[in-house]
Amino acid sequence: MTIETATLAGGCFWCTEAVYNDVIGVQKVESGYIGGKVPDPTYKQVCGGDTGHAEAIRVTFDRDQISYGELLDIFFATHDPTTLNRQGNDVGTQYRSAIFPHDEAQEAEARAAIERNAGGWPNPIVTTIEPLSTWYPAEDYHQEYWNGDGQRNPYCLSVIPPKLQKLRKSFAARSKAQTAAA
Repeated sequence: MTIETATLAGGCFWCTEAVYNDVIGVQKVESGYIGGKVPDPTYKQVCGGDTGHAEAIRVTFDRDQISYGELLDIFFATHDPTTLNRQGNDVGTQYRSAIFPHDEAQEAEARAAIERNAGGWPNPIVTTIEPLSTWYPAEDYHQEYWNGDGQRNPYCLSVIPPKLQKLRKSFAARSKAQTAAA
């Protein structure tokens, strides 16, 4: 087992966390904040849009089961990387599409993934590649949100199932749910 970490921001972290929890080779997904200027931000502060942080996920994965490039392809397929500081009705820099590489190899792969996925979108990809900075885990109630309170949250019920369907259709061999059903 070769463990690696990816840090990605693709809008609401509840949504991206739900997607990556269904990916084979993913060991853990943690929701949190990165890329801002305020130490130890709270959810309320980040949602206010003044801290500079993005809602993001930190994905711990087994590189022997899934590559960083494949994780990025899933990232580009399950959120809209062409809308600046926005995912659906979530608007603000905290919802930006961003990749935070952990080393030079991840940065090179992030650039390659942007190029590789650009043709699949009618508009240019605006995903940024930002320097890795201090990671702040989100409050406990945000962790594994879809598996708990998210099942009763109307926002999550309207946004997450289509993302999971896209994952399970486009990346069936990578979905824990799809391979369990087969």
